[in-house]
Amino acid sequence: MHAVGIDIGGTKIAGALVAEDGTILRTDRVPTPAGDPSAIVDVVVGMITRLAEGEEVTAAGVAAAGFIDDQQSTVYYAPNINWRNEPFRDRLQAQLDLDITIDNDANAAGWAEYRFGAGRGVSDMTMLTIGTGVGGAVVVGGRLLRGGFGAGAELGHLRVVPGGLPCGCGSRGCIEQYGSGRALLRMANDIADVGGIGLRLAELREHHGQLAGEHVAQLITAGDPGARQALRELGGWLGQACASLSAVLDPRLFVFGGGVAAAGELLLEPVREAYLAHLPARGYHPEPEFVTAQLVNDAGVVGAADLARLHWRSR
Repeated sequence: MHAVGIDIGGTKIAGALVAEDGTILRTDRVPTPAGDPSAIVDVVVGMITRLAEGEEVTAAGVAAAGFIDDQQSTVYYAPNINWRNEPFRDRLQAQLDLDITIDNDANAAGWAEYRFGAGRGVSDMTMLTIGTGVGGAVVVGGRLLRGGFGAGAELGHLRVVPGGLPCGCGSRGCIEQYGSGRALLRMANDIADVGGIGLRLAELREHHGQLAGEHVAQLITAGDPGARQALRELGGWLGQACASLSAVLDPRLFVFGGGVAAAGELLLEPVREAYLAHLPARGYHPEPEFVTAQLVNDAGVVGAADLARLHWRSR
C-alpha cells in the first residue's frame, strides 16, 4: 500500500509518494509560506492530492520541526513555522479523505533510517541529525520513543555545559550549541581569529566578508588543518553527549544524519574517541556502532509516509 510523506522545512516543503519498501515513486517540492499557517494547510493539501492522484493511497504523514502531541495531531510549538498549539491534523483531515498523522521531522528521519537505511536489523538505535541545529530520534525495542506527552527525544537539548551558551529553547549549554552546523561555524571563526592553523579560514572570511558553512565544508574536504580541528571539536562534544545517552538508552547503534554528517569518518572518529573517554564503566559496557545515515535528504518523507501507513493499519 502506497503512502504519502510530507516534510515541512523552514524554506521548502518536500513531498513523496512512497512504496511499502521505502522506494520513492513520485516527488514534489514547493517553497514554504512560513508566516501563514493557513497557507501551509493549502499547500500541503494540494501536494498530497497531486502525489496521490491515480494511486491507491490510504494514509499521509506530515513531518515538521517542533513539538507534536502524543496523538500525532497538534503541533504544540514549531519555531520556524509560527505554529503554536496548531490543530494541523484536523485542518488537513477536513479537506482530505485520508488517514493523516503529524510527526516531528527528526522522528520521521530516524524511523526511515531504522526501517530502510543504516538501522536495518537493529532493534535499539539512536539518531542525531546535525544540521543548523541538532535533532534526535530514538528507537527502543523496535518502537519509536515519543514520551508521555509526545515531545520526547529532543536530543539537541540535552545539556552538556551547565550555564553554557544560551540556546533558542531558553536553556543554556544544550548540545545544539556545541554539536550543530551553527556551532561548527562558530568554532571555525574562533580558530580563524587565532591564526596559525586558522590562516586559510581567516583568508576565506576576509575574501567573502564572513565564513559560511559551505566554506568550512570545502576546507574540511581539502584537508585544511583549521577546518578539521573545528570538526574534531564538534565531534568531541557529540561523543560526550552520546556517552550520556548510552547511560540512559543503551543503543546498539548511533546514526548521524544532516549536512555535517557528510564528513563521514572525519566526524565519526572524534565522536568515538570522546564517547569512550566519557563512557561510564568503560571496558565493561559493550560499545555501540557509530555510522552515518544512508537516506540523507529523503529520510523525512520516507519516514513520514511509513509512520502514516503503520498508524492506518493499527486503527
